[in-house]
Amino acid sequence: MLTVLQPPDWPRPKGYANAMMGTGTFIFTGGQIGWDATGQFADGFVAQTAQTLRNILAVLAEGKAGPEHIARMVWYVTDMDAYRACGRELGPIWRDLMGRNFPAMAVIGVSSLVEPQALVEIEAVAILPQ
Repeated sequence: MLTVLQPPDWPRPKGYANAMMGTGTFIFTGGQIGWDATGQFADGFVAQTAQTLRNILAVLAEGKAGPEHIARMVWYVTDMDAYRACGRELGPIWRDLMGRNFPAMAVIGVSSLVEPQALVEIEAVAILPQ
């Protein structure tokens, strides 16, 4: 079971947690990107992000984990303005794929990713309870 760590006098973050705590078996994903099983990229930042999240969930499912087990995510984005502009579009996608699970997260702007067509890459850490 994961526990959200929230200092009582801090404002509540929107869409993420400041920290998560848990014990159990850890799963660390490699950086996942917005291509499908055939190597085809989704079109645009929002579509690539949705595919990236689906890819993370597919990898976690191999370890019998789901979105409720994700304790931490690190997002690498090639266009921070695109990330900031798409919050309303990403909200329903997040809820559909991740539910009401909001892990500790960081978003980092990068100049490029290994795959030239990739606009976002996300790493996840999940903790399955003992």
